Amino acid sequence: MSTGVSQSTGYGPNLQMSAFGWVMAIVLALMLLPVLPVVVLALILWKIFGEDEVIESQFETWRTASERQPNGS
Repeated sequence: MSTGVSQSTGYGPNLQMSAFGWVMAIVLALMLLPVLPVVVLALILWKIFGEDEVIESQFETWRTASERQPNGS
């Protein structure tokens, strides 16, 4: 006999689903492991040849604009 909705035991740890999730995470990590050197090389090249200039937000540009008049003027 199955547990009805009104007889639900509430939310509790589901060990079978947790184990399945961990197994799938480990399998995916092992499958993506060969891609790791490519990702590291791409990050190194990005740091070397990437843009060094810090892009400021539009608010910062607006706030520090020289033509902006202070309040009350």
